[in-house]
Amino acid sequence: MSPLPAGSQTSLREANTALIVNAVKQYGGLTQVELTGATGLSAATVSTIVKELTRTGAVDTRPTSRSGRRAQMVTLARRTGLAAGVVVGHRTLRVLLGDFAHVVVADRSMPLPPEHPMDTVLDRIALLVVDMLELVGSELEELAGIGIGLPAPVDASTGMLSVRGILRGWDSEHIGDVMGKRLGRPVYVENDANLGALAEATLGHAREYADSVYVRASHGTGAGIMLGGRLHRGYGGTAGEIGHVQVNQLGQICRCGRRGCLDTVVGAEALTASLQISHGRLTFRDLIVRASDGDLGCARVVTDAGRTVGRVLAGLCQAVNPQMVTVGGELAECGDLFLQPLREALHEHALPNQVAPMEVHLARLGADAEPMGALLHVLQSTDLTGQLDPARGER
Repeated sequence: MSPLPAGSQTSLREANTALIVNAVKQYGGLTQVELTGATGLSAATVSTIVKELTRTGAVDTRPTSRSGRRAQMVTLARRTGLAAGVVVGHRTLRVLLGDFAHVVVADRSMPLPPEHPMDTVLDRIALLVVDMLELVGSELEELAGIGIGLPAPVDASTGMLSVRGILRGWDSEHIGDVMGKRLGRPVYVENDANLGALAEATLGHAREYADSVYVRASHGTGAGIMLGGRLHRGYGGTAGEIGHVQVNQLGQICRCGRRGCLDTVVGAEALTASLQISHGRLTFRDLIVRASDGDLGCARVVTDAGRTVGRVLAGLCQAVNPQMVTVGGELAECGDLFLQPLREALHEHALPNQVAPMEVHLARLGADAEPMGALLHVLQSTDLTGQLDPARGER
């Protein structure tokens, strides 16, 4: 066989480098043997490219072990940059700063006022990100991007909310553009449950499965869907919005303008209101803590919420047939008190699959799922192959 022309050899090397870089970026770190399996390249090709990437400072290697045997772990070097993962909750703001090895180097939280206006929140995010970069000795130019998770459906193509009224004061705004002008870095806006799904599929219990669903049961309820290993948002970003499935035709009016949505039954305001006569005024955090500590009334509210969420979730799972369901959010902090009735209702109302029974677990990442998903979203959206091509040397 005649050798490939020089141009073809260069293109092949660049393609192989991209395969290796993208595999390491997706998983945060892989051994050279695992890289061989993940990329389909030969061990010799992987070894050669890893040596070149190490020489130019693009990746780091360190000794590790797999199944009792010594191996070399390959991770992207810190010098490739950092990313910020942000989650805007109903009353709190959390920011993670991490690198391409999926190592979190800074973690900060901040309370938010009720009905927080967008400008105020984005200002606080910008200040936190700059402060955290200074804390770890980095510059803004080293930031690959900012991922922002919101408790509302988001049209990923525009970074705008796709349903009015759910997050008041944020409608009709190009959130990514506004934030991008503040910091001058790429901004990726996404629904918080979608980010939880991405994190669990990348680092959590759903890592080994192509099709999975993540449920965020918090002040509101939403689901993120992974199909074929990719996030499924639907047209306009409303896939998985189970919090707005009607469960009571005569129920309360929801923020979306309809009556009796799931959020009006198992949302934080509804759950605490149901305890007002017996327990007085409780916060959502009070409810979670007391239920976990054995308070019978609070435990009953959490159990009933798990059963109701499970019934609604059954319809979604019947439609997409996931192999794994993971459950996060504040209600999931109650453990089996919430998960067991959810699991029972889900299996009762969804068609049983004898070939591949659906697994249901608490999210492995717990409260870190959404902010870690925001961080991963930036890392996976950043193209490093041109920067890390060994033939081009240092950045």
